[in-house]
Amino acid sequence: MSALKEQLTAAMKDAMRAKDKARLGVFRMALAAIKQIEVDERIEPDDERVLALLDKLIKQRKDSATQYRDADRADLAEVEEAEIAVLQEFLPEPLTDAEIDALIDDAVSSTGASGMQDMGKVMGILKPQLQGRADMGAASGKVRAKLNS
Repeated sequence: MSALKEQLTAAMKDAMRAKDKARLGVFRMALAAIKQIEVDERIEPDDERVLALLDKLIKQRKDSATQYRDADRADLAEVEEAEIAVLQEFLPEPLTDAEIDALIDDAVSSTGASGMQDMGKVMGILKPQLQGRADMGAASGKVRAKLNS
């Protein structure tokens, strides 16, 4: 079992003992998503895969919160944001812009990327380093700008 899955399971048990229904629901949802991977793909997901899953769940909640705010449903948006806060407790420390730029520079130089045709190579190197620690869409935009210059 991955260490991250064990942490989620332990946190779920703590939430049960504390009778914290909001946190318990978030943990059950995350563990159900992990279980879905286990059943569908017949694998035991490693920490990297669980991290990618948590990243995806956070992104979904951010999108939902934005849509709720646009529809003047602040009450529902706050629920989504509370879930984001709970899930973010399990993500590693976010990278600063300077750290992201340094990683992009390293990836570009190590692949010898010279243009947009090398975008996939650069992102292939960056994705494991940035997963859960930075917004992949923003990082992709930075790589695109770097390769276009």
